[in-house]
Amino acid sequence: MIDPRRLRVLRALADHGTVTAAGQALHLTPSAVSQQLAALEAECGQQLLRRRGRRVSLTPAGELMVVHANAVAAELERARATLAALDSGVQGMVRLASFASAITMVVAPAIASLRAGSPGVTMQVQDVEGHASIPLLLDGEVDLAITEEYRLSPRTDESRLTRFPLYVEPFDVVLPTAHRLAGASEVDIDELADDEWIAPKPGNPCRDVLMIVCANPEIRHVSDDFHAITTLVAAGEGVALVPRNAFTAVPGAVAVPLRGEPPLRRVFAAVRRGSADHPLLKTVLAALLDAAPGHANAERGSRI
Repeated sequence: MIDPRRLRVLRALADHGTVTAAGQALHLTPSAVSQQLAALEAECGQQLLRRRGRRVSLTPAGELMVVHANAVAAELERARATLAALDSGVQGMVRLASFASAITMVVAPAIASLRAGSPGVTMQVQDVEGHASIPLLLDGEVDLAITEEYRLSPRTDESRLTRFPLYVEPFDVVLPTAHRLAGASEVDIDELADDEWIAPKPGNPCRDVLMIVCANPEIRHVSDDFHAITTLVAAGEGVALVPRNAFTAVPGAVAVPLRGEPPLRRVFAAVRRGSADHPLLKTVLAALLDAAPGHANAERGSRI
């Protein structure tokens, strides 16, 4: 018989790439991870891992077992949701990860709404960059993540998630007020080819958007904090590409729309597949959707 707890260890290895990283995600020692994986191989009667010194990789059998592990995890989430639905009272805490501007725009209003309408439901919020929230969700560190994807950048479909669109926002260019284009109603990105840029750190999808729309930008400063980026722009240290709702007014900087079809940031809430019908999550998701700008925009309420 295959122990589903060991399937979780295999999934963590597939997600994080090394025994050490998988152990950190599961709060296990590397030795414990290796023991669990060895026991799983014995239960399956198949070699699941290729071992080369300290490095491991999945065999075809291991990759197949990850697919089954994902299906088992989704069914367990559905079972928990079904059992929770038997309890008529909706109360408890939902752990949520979100980036800062979505906390301001959606999460905080949703908390206020829940306090008034569903006082038994509380949220514990972590301020996490959008690209870092999904690993926390898949590792079970949070119950719900608010994250993002971008038009003009590749979409990564994740079969282990159920997603709920919240809102869509364009990117604007942020310029020093002394910039030659600061008074324009719109700016063509090509007009900034010779400017220095202030950009998010490598690995942040917002940086990827800049690299797509601006050929070989000269990046002078890096920060994942859009308020810090804007203050650097105001100091005359360069220009920046910032999601519209992440821009906060700073003396010395101005946000100007891009001409044509600007890159877009699509913001969505995500839960682990199978958990969307949990009464607590349904209540929180409804509050988030109600708080989203426009209330009915961005394919409101559809699961993708």
